[in-house]
Amino acid sequence: MTAESEFLRYSANKLRGQCAQIEECIGKLTPQQVWVRGGEAQNAAGNLLLHLTGNLRQWILNGVDGQAIQRDRDAEFAARGGVAPEALVRDLRQAVEAACTVIESLPPARLTEQVHVLREDVTVLEAIYHVVQHFSGHTGQILFLTKALQ
Repeated sequence: MTAESEFLRYSANKLRGQCAQIEECIGKLTPQQVWVRGGEAQNAAGNLLLHLTGNLRQWILNGVDGQAIQRDRDAEFAARGGVAPEALVRDLRQAVEAACTVIESLPPARLTEQVHVLREDVTVLEAIYHVVQHFSGHTGQILFLTKALQ
């Protein structure tokens, strides 16, 4: 196994593992708790799921794989409910699986290829690294919110 193929394998596994942690957390919350905010400037777990789904689609599906997507980032944070926890988890899981499929199928030589995401030129490796790190940070927030609400 090369370092490049190990990076791709590990990145996909990390995303899947963190998605499972999020699913477990959301399963412990009531639908109302999924959308509760500690204050107007804070995000609910529901907002974070919408945001993670949008981020995966934008950086990996669009940026790395070239798929056309629709994303309204501001709406991810403005939402105050209206989406059932099961739908949030389903959409996140689908986005994770789609992103992992792209990541796992990448030829290692593409890791140094430049792609354009959010007005930035980054390598494919940087895009994947960004997504995994970003997903990790918000997974921690969802774990914290779940513990605080239990």
